[in-house]
Amino acid sequence: MTTVPTNWRKASYSNPNDNCVEVGRVAGGAAVRDTKDRAAGYFTTTSGQWAAFIAALKADRFDS
Repeated sequence: MTTVPTNWRKASYSNPNDNCVEVGRVAGGAAVRDTKDRAAGYFTTTSGQWAAFIAALKADRFDS
């Protein structure tokens, strides 16, 4: 994936002053970046990788 991310959105669970992540759209997947250091760049995932990650979050497969 080499497209530039668009439509960045901050995570809905974050508060206005908390450090959090943002998700953007790219062709065929998603891009993720750190809200406190946007200049550091972002990483991308395929649609399948993103869907698997979201499913794991919803299933509470990660430690709090």
